[in-house]
Amino acid sequence: MPGKRSETMDVREILRHLRAKESDRAVARATKIDRKTVARYRTWATEQELLTGPLPTLGELQRLLSETMEGPPPPQNESSVEPYRDLVMKLRREKTEMTAIWERLKERGYTGSYSAVYRFVRRLEPLAPEVTVRIETKPGEEAQVDFGSVGLLLDPATGELRKAYAFVMTLSWSRHQYVEFVFDQSVATWLRLHRNAFAFFGGVVARVVTDNLKAAVVRACWTEPEAQQSYRECAEHYGFLIGPCIPYTPQHKGKVESGVHYVQRNFMGGREPTPLPQANRDVLHWVQTTAGMRLHGTTHERPLLRFDLERAVLRPLPATPYDLATWKQAKLHRDCYVVFENAYYSAPFRLVGQALWVRGGCREVQLFTPDYQLVATHPRAQRPGQRLTQLVHLPPDKLPGLLLDREECQRRATAVGPATQAVVERLLAHRPEDRLRSAARLLRMLDRVGPLRLEAACARALRFDDISYVTIKRILEHGLEAADIPEAAPVAATARFERSVEELVGGLLGGAQWN
Repeated sequence: MPGKRSETMDVREILRHLRAKESDRAVARATKIDRKTVARYRTWATEQELLTGPLPTLGELQRLLSETMEGPPPPQNESSVEPYRDLVMKLRREKTEMTAIWERLKERGYTGSYSAVYRFVRRLEPLAPEVTVRIETKPGEEAQVDFGSVGLLLDPATGELRKAYAFVMTLSWSRHQYVEFVFDQSVATWLRLHRNAFAFFGGVVARVVTDNLKAAVVRACWTEPEAQQSYRECAEHYGFLIGPCIPYTPQHKGKVESGVHYVQRNFMGGREPTPLPQANRDVLHWVQTTAGMRLHGTTHERPLLRFDLERAVLRPLPATPYDLATWKQAKLHRDCYVVFENAYYSAPFRLVGQALWVRGGCREVQLFTPDYQLVATHPRAQRPGQRLTQLVHLPPDKLPGLLLDREECQRRATAVGPATQAVVERLLAHRPEDRLRSAARLLRMLDRVGPLRLEAACARALRFDDISYVTIKRILEHGLEAADIPEAAPVAATARFERSVEELVGGLLGGAQWN
């Protein structure tokens, strides 16, 4: 005889369908109970006059079932997996997946479907409903940011359609939002969008919630996330905290998620592709009118009107906008340069081989050691391939050959004296070999012997018409530059033949012979 409360409640559900004058087949389909069982309950309910009038309470219905329902409890549909209950329970305790359980049952002669196995396990382990807790924030306390794909927009630079993304920053309290379309999700773009959003709101929130995209987070972790260096610097400049979500839990920034969907469905829905600048002008107008003045489904207020209250508690903007500096690591090559955005920047030669941090701002580029010690500052390169050099970064023994070009050699030689100037000019004018290196080595002797001795040595070399670097070096080594230069030897009289040319070559020409 039935006597369980659960069965009583099932009977009450059956009675509700029967009183609605549904057929036995419809009641069986709705309650998952065999049609013959439904028919038995219909007969019993008719006899007890339960198909009309008010229904008895659960207690009275339980009493009627116990006293008037004849025969055994109504049979329930039994699962085809029931004979394997113990095995299924054992496998589930071992964390075996349902598809694997189905395979193990088939090995033991089971012929039922996977769906039957799934339903059986779900009855054993009913799914607990997922519970969420809505977190509401105070005005000015939080903003949530996200990217969302919005299809194709026209790139004015190329005239071609490109995949575009919507950047959305939603203020968590007022639900007012800033929207801007872009073609990439790079670090530089991410930082620029934050700067634009804060300027649009006219202030800064205390905390920005983001997901774990690479432009924001280097290491995703619930307890100790590590923000991207450029984003950290941006947060320090504006004074907000970075609050990454738990990995793979976008619902933790549900306010902006719904905001992105709203942009996708409402603003972009059915819109023809337009140039990116036009789309950005249009969407800001839409934010201030349609989106801002709608009755929000959660707050039941208009975001723009709530923002009028929130604006007053936003933190003030800093005196200057963020410099939009991007950070990256770059190896210092053995030529003492790092490569950053197709330009070259020098750093101290002692750091060759190390991976330096490069901070590229709008106006200057700074280089840091791996532990963030500043070692160089350069103006930002103005063109690809530009090489910016500070001579103190280069090895001292390499500087002379780098600095002494032809013009510099001539300038230094002129400053020493006319003899040195003449020697250097003749070396530089030599053809076809290039004697620039010889001229440079000659001038480097200034540091050792001084201008007076070098000038005297060059004068002596000119007097003997031997201006090679080796000769001048030997003069200086032996102190010959101070010796007297001899007067030029008298020129001997020009020799002439005593006999005429005709006599000398006459035999060759058929004339007289010369004995």
